[in-house]
Amino acid sequence: MSITIAIDELYETGWSALDSSGCEAAPDGRWIPSFETIRREFEAAGFTLSVTHIQLFECYRAAWADASGSPAGAVVGGSEAEAAVYAFSRLRRSLASA
Repeated sequence: MSITIAIDELYETGWSALDSSGCEAAPDGRWIPSFETIRREFEAAGFTLSVTHIQLFECYRAAWADASGSPAGAVVGGSEAEAAVYAFSRLRRSLASA
């Protein structure tokens, strides 16, 4: 996966940067939410997000858990931003289908 694919996934959920506060420019020039903005979105939905670097595989793992601490999802990416954006797109998809 790449940051471009993660951004595509996020935009496919209907996310838009109409208000670019709390956003940053991605390498391709599109706006994406900052890590802090993504973390707040997870909290607002009742989840806790953590992103950790997995040195063995040189990747980042974004995992989220519900209020009771039960795992609710996880994704991996090549960078912290990629993992966080992809996790946010997965969260948005799961909330839309619920």
